[in-house]
Amino acid sequence: MLHNPIYEIHDQRFRHLIVKNADLEELHTGCRWAEGPVWFADMGCLLWSDIPNQRMLRWVPDGGVSTFRTPSNFTNGNTRDRQGRLVSCEHGTRRVTRTEIDGSITVLADSYQNKRLNSPNDVVVRSDGSIWFTDPTYGILSDYEGYKAEPEQAARNVFCLDPDAGTLESVVDDFVQPNGLAFSPDETRLYIADSSGSNDETLPRHIRVFDIDSSRRLTNGRVFCTIDKGVPDGMRVDTEGNVWTSAADGVHCFAPDGTLLGKIRVPQVVANLTFGGPRRNRLFITATKSVYSIYVTATGAQLP
Repeated sequence: MLHNPIYEIHDQRFRHLIVKNADLEELHTGCRWAEGPVWFADMGCLLWSDIPNQRMLRWVPDGGVSTFRTPSNFTNGNTRDRQGRLVSCEHGTRRVTRTEIDGSITVLADSYQNKRLNSPNDVVVRSDGSIWFTDPTYGILSDYEGYKAEPEQAARNVFCLDPDAGTLESVVDDFVQPNGLAFSPDETRLYIADSSGSNDETLPRHIRVFDIDSSRRLTNGRVFCTIDKGVPDGMRVDTEGNVWTSAADGVHCFAPDGTLLGKIRVPQVVANLTFGGPRRNRLFITATKSVYSIYVTATGAQLP
């Protein structure tokens, strides 16, 4: 039997995704709201955002934590593009940026239909180079994670950006507060979290999934799963198509059919997570004040 109190088993399949004697390690603490973890395999380091503290931090195995960037413009979500460049969502400037290899910053998107974006939140890059990001209003609700302002957009959109053509399109506009997002391993489906239940318990706390056609249009939207503790925020998908998502009590793992397989309990509210390490089998978890890690037997879907 499994007696490790870290794990909560809901389906026997979860036993094959976890290392029963693995410990949940706290790598760093002292953040105000840790978010946006991204693993740089070629440099062997983890980057993440500490949004209210206006900084991004870097952790290197056996090398500790250092400041990567400050001020960070209240950066939230991060990922890498297919050339290995950092792509970030900035609440403070209400834009999506790319950090070039030489360290310079390129603005990828800051407006739609001649109106400022709300506050880009999380971002993923498809293998065709297109950049997909969510645009809720969290960064303009107060001065804590950005700058308080009235939204200019009529909706909380999910966008698809073609960086080569410079075109920005809204692919979904009926979310209350779209948040984390992730592609299935074959990129035929897109999972998008609606975390609006964080401010109003009557609002959604679920993940929706959409099919993606050859024109990058999203079709057949439906509820994939509902979170029973807190709300879904950032998420990642493993090579078998299981969805690992953040929640109030830890990381929840769902099978491709939406079945809750199990949970990894974390002492603090989880905001986001990513797979990393040399074999992409180490889960890095940003949770309120701290960053944790735990080894699993699952392998994160390939990223640059």
